[in-house]
Amino acid sequence: MRTIQFREAICEAMSEEMRRDESIYLMGEEVAEYNGAYKASKGMLDEFGPKRVIDTPIAELGFAGIAVGSAMNGCRPIVEFMTFNFSLVGIDQIINNAAKMRQMSAGQFPMPMVFRGPTASAGQLGATHSQAFENWFANTPGLKVVVPSNAYDAKGLLKSAIRDNDPVIFMESEQMYGDKMEVPDGEYTIPLGVADIKREGADVTIVSFGKIIKEAFIAADELAKEGISCEIIDLRTVRPMDYDAILKSVKKTNRLVVLEEAWPFASVASEITYMVQERAFDYLDAPIQRITTADTPAPYSPSLLKEWLPNSNDVVKAVKKVLYK
Repeated sequence: MRTIQFREAICEAMSEEMRRDESIYLMGEEVAEYNGAYKASKGMLDEFGPKRVIDTPIAELGFAGIAVGSAMNGCRPIVEFMTFNFSLVGIDQIINNAAKMRQMSAGQFPMPMVFRGPTASAGQLGATHSQAFENWFANTPGLKVVVPSNAYDAKGLLKSAIRDNDPVIFMESEQMYGDKMEVPDGEYTIPLGVADIKREGADVTIVSFGKIIKEAFIAADELAKEGISCEIIDLRTVRPMDYDAILKSVKKTNRLVVLEEAWPFASVASEITYMVQERAFDYLDAPIQRITTADTPAPYSPSLLKEWLPNSNDVVKAVKKVLYK
């Protein structure tokens, strides 16, 4: 084991897979000469050359379309969006072609590709650079959606995503690229669609994913001082979702809080809430609580942004509410 940054885990996953399979290439804005906008592809141009690590123009629709076409011809592209806010420019290729081509071709064209980059807020970046679209993409049959919360998971999940024969949306965070964690030296993968219990508990289940899960850990530490035991589940993969892991935990704790850094309407938390009430209603001792951002565009003001984002205090209040404390 060694301690590396989140960005290094991403780089290692891509590099290891590109050494294993020559059909894989990386494409995006500033991924080559600049080593990536967040240095997540540092050194890859030197190792793999300009035919496999490709700087693109600022034209997301164009290079997303190139990725779709090359996947149909036997390549396995990795597309980096500088942020997923910019993926909206290329979303026609993702939703209408990448997600549907395998079905529309009766299985003749597998679509092995990864669209990756940061999601959600990253400080004072304004409304158009602070959006989380996990639920948008997860709503689309044909796409898989992965949102890791730490470097270990990110490396194992990204390797699995690159090997998958379906298009995978792999969402990171600008505020996690510098996070450090112990990561094994050797080869490992983490299967898509499998949640992870990050903390065992008995009184309440907290489900989250991505960087906002850190607020759940802070809250759980505070609640433990009051004798409240929280079980924290990291979804890791939003679609396919590991419903069984959630249901098993809820049947044990009988209470559920869902924490998500996204708008509340038609959120991932809404989907989880529906499935749990449908399949485990009789196990619930309290209504499910969801914690999301405010239902407005993200503000630029630091004081307003602090109020807009979910935080550990929100989690503490929600847990106490389901416990009737």
